[in-house]
Amino acid sequence: MADMVNPKDNQLLPAEISKHIEVLLHASESPLTANTLKKQLSLTEQELVLALTALKQRLTDGVLCLCGTASGYRLQIADHYSPFIQRVFPQRQERLSQALLETLSVIAYKQPVTRSDVEYIRGVTLSSNILRQLFDKGWIMENGYKETLGRPALLYTTAQFLDAFGLSELAELPPLPDLSPFNATV
Repeated sequence: MADMVNPKDNQLLPAEISKHIEVLLHASESPLTANTLKKQLSLTEQELVLALTALKQRLTDGVLCLCGTASGYRLQIADHYSPFIQRVFPQRQERLSQALLETLSVIAYKQPVTRSDVEYIRGVTLSSNILRQLFDKGWIMENGYKETLGRPALLYTTAQFLDAFGLSELAELPPLPDLSPFNATV
């Protein structure tokens, strides 16, 4: 136990704190926020950052990785194991339709948007089934109304959307390609 404690101030070292964080993340059913980790482990912001860095470093050679999402931190299987998991557990693969992905992309990049905004950008009528699937997954929500005729609902993405795609904020979405050459020819 002596090597786990800093003899100068009798506190746990970042490497040992990282093990406590790992235990909490394994035991938790959902991501844990930085505030929750600081509170449960009585840590300062600096101690938490050092411990998370130590945990991330320790996990680099393993099968798990530390992932920061909009809802907090979680442990997940490293991305390079995805093909193996999909081969062994093919029923876990969920196919998302092109229309669903296009709709989700429009909402994510252009939010807040209305249903008619999505239809205009995609150039096709939006199926109620697609919106229902996105609502059922918890990836989008209605929040407010556009101040226009009919007061259509405004659509936004949710923290569950960010979590599902391993993002902590919308700024992490890949940049949109430059489509100006295509727009000039139309």
